[in-house]
Order: sequence, then structure tokens, then C-alpha cells
Amino acid sequence: MSRPGSRVLTLVFASLVSTPAYAQEGADGYQTPAPELAALVDAPITPGVSVSPDESLLLITERASLPSIAQVAAPELRLAGMRINPRTNGPSRVRVTTTGLTLTTIEGAERPISGLPASPRIRNIQWSPSGAHIAFTNDTDAEIQLWVVDVASASARRIEGVRVNDLMGGAVSWVSDDRSLIVKTVPAGRGAAPDEPTIPSGPVIQENSGEPSPAWTYQDLLGNRHDEDLFEHYATAQLARVTLDGSVTTLGEPAMIRDVEPSPDGRHLLVQTTHRPFSYIVPAGRFPNRIEVWDMDGSVAHEVASVPLMDQVPTVYGSVPTGARSIAWRPDADATLYWTEAQDEGDAARPAEVRDAVFMHAAPFEGDAVRIASLPFRYTGVRWAEEGFALVSSQWWLTRESRTYRITPDRPGDADLIFDVSTEDRYADPGTPLTRPTDRGTSVLVTADGGSSIYLAGAGASPEGNRPFLRLRDLDGGTEEELFRSEAPYYEGPMTLLEDGRLITRRESKTDPPNFFLRDLGSGEITALTAFPHPYPQFADIRKEAIQYEREDGMPLSATLYLPAGYDAERDGPLPTFVWAYPREFKDASAAGQRTDSPYQFTRINFSGAVPYVTRGYAVLDNASMPVVGEGDDEPNDTFREQLVANAKAAVEEGVRRGVVDPERVAIGGHSYGAFMTANVLAHSDVFRAGVARSGAYNRTLTPFGFQREQRLFWEAPDLYFYMSPFMHAEKVNEPILLIHGEDDNNSGTYPIQSRRFFAALKGLGAVARLVMLPGESHGYVARESVLHVLWETDRWLEKHVKNATPRKPVTTTDDPDQ
Repeated sequence: MSRPGSRVLTLVFASLVSTPAYAQEGADGYQTPAPELAALVDAPITPGVSVSPDESLLLITERASLPSIAQVAAPELRLAGMRINPRTNGPSRVRVTTTGLTLTTIEGAERPISGLPASPRIRNIQWSPSGAHIAFTNDTDAEIQLWVVDVASASARRIEGVRVNDLMGGAVSWVSDDRSLIVKTVPAGRGAAPDEPTIPSGPVIQENSGEPSPAWTYQDLLGNRHDEDLFEHYATAQLARVTLDGSVTTLGEPAMIRDVEPSPDGRHLLVQTTHRPFSYIVPAGRFPNRIEVWDMDGSVAHEVASVPLMDQVPTVYGSVPTGARSIAWRPDADATLYWTEAQDEGDAARPAEVRDAVFMHAAPFEGDAVRIASLPFRYTGVRWAEEGFALVSSQWWLTRESRTYRITPDRPGDADLIFDVSTEDRYADPGTPLTRPTDRGTSVLVTADGGSSIYLAGAGASPEGNRPFLRLRDLDGGTEEELFRSEAPYYEGPMTLLEDGRLITRRESKTDPPNFFLRDLGSGEITALTAFPHPYPQFADIRKEAIQYEREDGMPLSATLYLPAGYDAERDGPLPTFVWAYPREFKDASAAGQRTDSPYQFTRINFSGAVPYVTRGYAVLDNASMPVVGEGDDEPNDTFREQLVANAKAAVEEGVRRGVVDPERVAIGGHSYGAFMTANVLAHSDVFRAGVARSGAYNRTLTPFGFQREQRLFWEAPDLYFYMSPFMHAEKVNEPILLIHGEDDNNSGTYPIQSRRFFAALKGLGAVARLVMLPGESHGYVARESVLHVLWETDRWLEKHVKNATPRKPVTTTDDPDQ
């Protein structure tokens, strides 16, 4: 809250120009937290599960623990919005890899897969169309390899001589013949990357012709001609057809291939390639894109579209590039393309009755494409059925509306409205249509009653909490039959509906970790398919409760309350408390108060938030509701600060009412927009004793073309940007704040300089603050050393400024209207 005095504008804006450099303060090197916190970092990760196309097997994927700082800080190139490992020609900072593979029958018999690479770092796992094989890539220190598993023998082997280029993703795709793959490879004999010139060849020049070209604050962009040459060098791939016996046939010439997809009949390839001119203000995904159909010998059979540089897309939400986008093969046809194109020049601010149109074009691609749907909202996707119809989804951000239509491509223009819901109303969410694999490796809708009904699976949000469901919906009459719904004391969600009518689910409870089960929908009989152990049994007695309360204006709110094992409120009294939250904007007050949790989910202790500190004797209010509402002509952010403070006060007051929260010893924390929230609440209230803000943005003038869900530009609403920026109110932060940020944060808007400049302002104004910059880390922290150190820093901060805080001095009142 405010100290007496002015806004100190001179000092604040001076720090925009120059940031003082401060020497390292505090302990040297990476630190390790208390043993109970460190144990959470090394706890086993729950494996993943994938069902084979023929529904006879489960593939259990064991996931890697955190990488070391040596791996995270390894050399990388930052080009066109990408972070590239120059040694492997793939992405750097791969967060999730698989270290082991096991096959399990539906009856429960396990078969570990033999022959896996040493020290595997497995990615891009794909079943073949029949399920007879599994392809995957393996990252080594020098390359990305292609491997194949023979399912019958449960053995893996490397396809020799194939070096995968996985820079733009989509590097490996099965062909429907079940015997070959299309692979993006590093071109043979490519040569070394271009050297950086020792002498500049000239200035770097950018010019605008007078057309508006707004852009968000993207990072890691191209900056000069050498960057352009480096990007082209690593992005260039050679397509190849690789058979299971190891033969490799190159297709076409090397190009900057961003995506490739074989047609369902296996006779064509849909190929998208990037081309110059590049841009220095937008990432590679907006570079010029040529879309072509190739024959399987690599020759171009048809050019679908040539999309120019997409650097003039309006920043208004719902705006999109012009030209063809979201192009793919129809999964229910031999070789038919479908895509969408904006009908409003891609500008969501432009009035239009039709926003997007959906087109279809079948091989041999003669004549014009057929327009099969006209949408009043923006296209978001389509699911196809083998019975000849499709469900097309659309959404309009400004009104938060979502509509789904049933279309019949053979009767272009016909459309039946199936769903018309608010994207904010979670209680009315109809669920997501289930899909199944075909024998060609594509995915189509699961239907019943000759194609007149579909299956829907959803989270089942309700006033009692989330209760996942499976329903059968009659598309003609709109009636629904509930086939399954999660029941207390479990949280159980549908995963795969088998052809024989049985359902594979993922089930957990407060004390049971997630595992997979086979459920007979008729009898209700349930059989365990996996038995993954409790990842931290030593913390099994931690108490967890989903709580509900109200804001002072009556807005319903919720949070998950964690209490230490063995804690008794009457005996032990109220506890020091850590609140963790993330603000969300709403246009509908009734939707803002809806629950998003379940009282029966497993007690996960994610080391990235506040929950770990329950092991240190704190009460934790996790995922405390932070709705920011603006109905009608009002925008949510018009009263952003006031609503944050009201939300925060309500959470603390509920904990006090329950007798578990000591109101004089409460901290607030958050990540990214939650860090922005934390700084704002400390600046404009005295609810908390301290704050922990990780990877935040604090000066909104540095994101002038909008941020989060705010689409007004700085020049349209400068007062709003000032009002919302805690940097502009740094003199009011009179509670200790711990700022943590990755030195290499590449998230749009959260430049590391945001934390550096905010800390400089706080230090210059005499606040109690600490800035921790994590080497090699991006927006989220992944190195084991970094994660342990963050836990240590946070624990130390809470112990000093919250748990053992000295009594507060009386607050001096002031007439400052900005408090």
C-alpha cells in the first residue's frame, strides 16, 4: 500500500532508461532447500499411457526427471522465435522426454520393450496404423535418431543412416501402408553452418510503407542477415520415405519444410514450406508459407496456396492471417483437402456476417475448391465422421460464444446448429466428441445409431466440483443419455471407449495416485490396468479440502486448502499461510464464480507453486479464485486492482473464519500473470506480509500492443496501462517482495528486464526486495538445480518475512485516492 508522498515519477521513468547494476547479494551458488522440499523434486513422475489402435495393448511411457543445469544451459541458437540445438538440429530445452517403454495387455500382462537406446531421451512416439509397430525419435548429444519398435516381439531397433530434422516439429509420420514413414531429415552433405561475419556488411534496416503492422512483444527474433542465413541452414530439411527394412528414398529437393502430412490413401503428401522474405518483428510461424500437394515421388502435383508474410495481422482478439489456414486431409476420404479462409480480411474489428469459410478440394484437384460451410464466428476446428458428416466448431472472443455445426460436405451450405454455448460457462460445457483411430492411421468421430449419435466426454464442472462424464448425444433430437459420471470418493475421467463398449478411465482419489482402469458400463465392474505407486508416501497425511466462500459483493469464490499432516486447529491455532493464484477475466459474473476443482483429486504437491510449503508448517490456499469481471460495456481491467484486492481479502478472511489462517502472517504468490497480480496486490493493499512473484511483467508500457486478454493499445488507453502497472506504483509496495525470473525468458511480454527494472525501482525507493535471476532458465524453470534453488529462496523468504515476522506497525491513513 502507499507510503505518504508523491508517485516519484522522475525516478520511475529514469529507471526505464538506465538500470543500475548491483553486485551479487546473499549466498553464492545454487542452494538446496530443506529435505522435505527436496524430496518433492526427486519424486517419481506418474507414467503416461497410450492405447494401441487395435485396443489390445497399453503403452506405458516412463517420464524423465528434471534435467541438469548443464543440459538446460547448453549452447543454443535463438532464431525466428525458436530455440535451436545446433548439434542435433532440433529444439533445445526439451522439457518432457520418455526414458522407458513397456507394453501391457488389457488383461494386465506386462512386456518391457527391449533394445531401447542407452540413456534414452525418447520423443515423437507414434503407433503405426495397425498397431504392429511404434516409431519414435531419440535425442543424443549429437543428433536425433529414428527408432522403431516391433510390437509382437516387444523389441526396438534403430533405423540406421537417418538423422532427423525436428526443428519445426512434425518430423515423423506413418504412411497408411503400415510399412513406411515420411521423415524430415538433415540434408546429406549439408556442410557447416554459415560463420558470423567479423566485419559488418552494412546497417540493419527496417522500413514500413505506412500500413499498420502491430505485433506482440515476441522474443528470439531474427536480427540481421546472418541470423536469416542461420535460420535457413537449420530449417532446411530433406523429406524422405523410410521403410521398416531401413531403405531411404529422398523426396523432392531440400526446403524449409514446416509441416508434412501423408494422405489417407498413401498416394500424396501435403507439404508446407517456409520462404523468404523473413521478418524481424514476427516469428517463423508467420513467415511466407507455400502449401503444395506432392506425389509420393516428390514431384509437385498441385499448389494449394502461397500465403505471404503475415506481419500485418491486427492485434484485436479473433484476428487471423488472410489466405488458407488450418489445412489438412479429410480423415474419412482417400485424398481430400479441407481448410478455412477469413472472409473479413482477418480483422475481428471489421463488421461481417461471415467471418470464416471452410473449403474442400478432392484429388486430382481439378476445378475450384468447394465451399462447404460459412461461419459467423472464427473457425476453431472440425471433426469428421465416416458416415459422411462433420462437426465444425467456431468461436467469437468478444462475446465469448462458441458454436458447433453439423455439416454434410456432399450438400454444401447445409448446417445444423448442435451447440451454442458460452466459453465462460463451464457448467454448460457439453464436452468434447470422442474420436477413434482408423485402419489408415487417421482419426474420426466415434458414432452410434448409424451415425446419428456421438459420444461426448467432459470435465463435468458443477457446484459440487468437477465430475467427469461420458454421454451419448442424439444429433437429430438433441437428447442425451449419461453413460458414466464420476462418483465420490473418486475423481474418474473417461479416456478411451473401446469398440466392445467398455471404457478405459483414469481414476484417483485424495490419497490414491492416478491409475488406469477398465470399466464395464453395463455392470459397473471395474478392473485395474496399472498400479502406479504413491510418489511421496511420506506426505500422504497432508489434509486437502476444496472450499467455497464469497467476495464482499457476493461473487462466489473457491480455493483448495492444504493443511500440514497432524495439524489440529483447536490445539495448534492458526497457521502462517501462503496464497497462490492467477487472475482470469470474465464478461459474465455468473460464470466467474463457477468452480473449477474437485474435492476428490489426488493431493499433488507440485514443486512449482505454493503447495510444497505445507510440508514446512504453512496453510496453503492454492488456486484461490481471482476473477476480474466486466459486464456489458465495462471491460474487466477497468477495475482490475480493486477486484484483485477484494478477491485476496475474501480468501484470507475465509481462512481466518475457519480458524486455520493467521491474518498477520499471510503471503501471496504467483507465476507470470500471477506475479503481476502479486505486485499489484502488495502495492494497493495491506492484506499480506510478503509476496513471491515469479517470471512476471510489471510495466505494461513495454507491452504496448496489448497483453493477456487486454486488447486496447497503449495509445488508446494510456491511463489504463499506468493504472495496471505495479512499476508505476512501486513507491506503494511496502511489503517484502521476492522477484524470481529466468534470465532467458522468451515468453511474450515477460522479458527478464521487467523484473530487473522493477527491482531497480523498488531498491531506489527503499523497499524490502530481492531479485533472483536464474541462468539458462526460460519462463518456467526446469533444471534440477534451479528448481531446488527456487524452493530454497521461497522457503527462506517465507520463514523470515511471514512465519517469523515481527508485529506490524499501525498503518497511517492517507487521503491518496490511489491506495
